[in-house]
Amino acid sequence: MPRIVIFLLFSLVSVNGANTSDPVFAPLWLYNGSWEVSRQGSAKPDQLTNECALIGNYFACQQTVNGTPSELLIFVPSKTPGKYFTQSVNPDGRAGGRGDLEISGDKWVYSSTWDAGGRTVYYRTTNLFTGKDRIHFEQAESGNNRDWTVKMTGDEVRASKRAAKASR
Repeated sequence: MPRIVIFLLFSLVSVNGANTSDPVFAPLWLYNGSWEVSRQGSAKPDQLTNECALIGNYFACQQTVNGTPSELLIFVPSKTPGKYFTQSVNPDGRAGGRGDLEISGDKWVYSSTWDAGGRTVYYRTTNLFTGKDRIHFEQAESGNNRDWTVKMTGDEVRASKRAAKASR
């Protein structure tokens, strides 16, 4: 029995290790590690940790905020380069609905919709990377997918460069 477990573990590590160099997933590895998140209007920054892994054709990051797991964020590449389908799963097992991510250089745009009692609400989060260790973000919503109201802005700064290097 131990040989089977060791073989399965070795197979998973080998597959996972081989896929980390897949260029479709390369930008997503930037999230891996610890970040300090400062939101406009908030006195104290949050501590965000992303533990990312590649499982077959799925890339996922467990996000922990201030020591408490908050969600599992799953990325699935679409057929269009730089575009991904996203899904978040909360600790209670509830999924938030499919979203989209489009990466164009240092600009990453997440978009999703929500049915608010027969009225569609559009959400957009824009991340602007400055190198590998700094992200400025803006979260906005719209009732018509044209006129946007910014709800929150802030910055994320990598707390540990070592964590990002260890993931590769």
